[in-house]
Amino acid sequence: MRLLTFSARTAKEILRDTLNLFFGLGFPLVLIGLLTAIQSNIPVPIFELAHLTPGVTIFGLSFITLFAAVLISKDRESALLQRLYTTPLTAADFIFGYTLPLLPMAAAQGIICYIAAALLGLELKITALYAVLVIIPVALFYIALGLVFGSVLNSKQVGGICGALLTNLSAWLSGIWFDVDLVGGAFKKIANALPYIHAVELERAVFNGDYSNILPHLWWVLGYTVAAVMGAVFLFLRQMKKQ
Repeated sequence: MRLLTFSARTAKEILRDTLNLFFGLGFPLVLIGLLTAIQSNIPVPIFELAHLTPGVTIFGLSFITLFAAVLISKDRESALLQRLYTTPLTAADFIFGYTLPLLPMAAAQGIICYIAAALLGLELKITALYAVLVIIPVALFYIALGLVFGSVLNSKQVGGICGALLTNLSAWLSGIWFDVDLVGGAFKKIANALPYIHAVELERAVFNGDYSNILPHLWWVLGYTVAAVMGAVFLFLRQMKKQ
């Protein structure tokens, strides 16, 4: 009950920030439309809807990281969390209270992307439903990452780190816009060592029914998700003790 109450409060805070909400849900649609227009004039395989849409769907989750980080950093600055620490809420209640409202938002973002792509000519199959479901574990990683940064940074720092740095990392190291094999070298090794490209390839594999490539990328995503959640719990407990 305590968890649900805190989760409902977090959901209201998310819905209250209409500008960021609209940007987070709308920007991936702009990307799909723009890159599809480029594809129609200069055909490039990587911009074909069946290849592009899963990637943009995952890229949109980087804004979920920003949402999570802003939420927790603002609560820390307003001293709300200090007051809530006197309640029976546990650390798990706080972590899941921030996480649960963001999961439907991540799923909605994915659904909107696939619907928009369908309107532009993407053929939707049952695998599109599976692809939306796979967004959930990937979203958990992005949310946990936001909680990590929100626990140690203030709201201004969060805007620079999560809004600029992490968004660009997710864009350039995920293989959405170009094949990292074309760059090769250290860039390819770094990209393959981080979860972003594996999240994109996982989504593509599920949507295109390439089931043999799901597990290799899924293990990478789950490993980073577990690490991010553990980091979020540790840092949240640490700042609870400090305050």
